[in-house]
Amino acid sequence: MHELAVTEGILKVALEAAAQAGRARILAIDLVIGDLSGMVDDSIQFYFDILSRDTAAAGATLRFRREPANVTCQACGAAYTAQPPLRPLCAQCGSAQLRVVGGRELRVESIEVEEGP
Repeated sequence: MHELAVTEGILKVALEAAAQAGRARILAIDLVIGDLSGMVDDSIQFYFDILSRDTAAAGATLRFRREPANVTCQACGAAYTAQPPLRPLCAQCGSAQLRVVGGRELRVESIEVEEGP
């Protein structure tokens, strides 16, 4: 259910940006979602379709780009891309001294609006 609140925020950001730009209609929204964020693309799309009805974003396309998590072991130096669920120990040496970079992001990268006169 946390996708509902997230989608409400996405829609709010997009509508405010379109209004500030003086544009009446949003055509597409590009989203960046980290693999470890726990967000489900289909759920965001489902809620967006419902929430955007009767708004300037009605019918807009959501374009999803997934960002991986990169893990570096501080003990042995191994570096790899992690997939959920994130293992708490290094795949190479078994150390718990992991540094995780990325994979948790969730942001609106860009908004495509209809060109006006």
